[in-house]
Amino acid sequence: MLRRKPTRLELKLDDIEEFESVRKELESRRKQRDEAESAAGGEEAAAIGALGTEHKSREQLINDRIGYKPQPKAGGRTAHFGTFEF
Repeated sequence: MLRRKPTRLELKLDDIEEFESVRKELESRRKQRDEAESAAGGEEAAAIGALGTEHKSREQLINDRIGYKPQPKAGGRTAHFGTFEF
């Protein structure tokens, strides 16, 4: 296989300006989305508080959303090692 010399890439002022404009646009979209989510979250929290349901942790909310129902682990050393006692 023939090898060739590496291609030289040059960064121009126009490229930098385009990158900055795209980055600012993405940041503004992210801020708007975060503000909308926080406003919706505040409304949901008020509705949940009004209904008197208990507060759930972040982990519990994620588990509910994905449908994961963790099973409690059996306690004690014997559960891990069968009938052997150390």
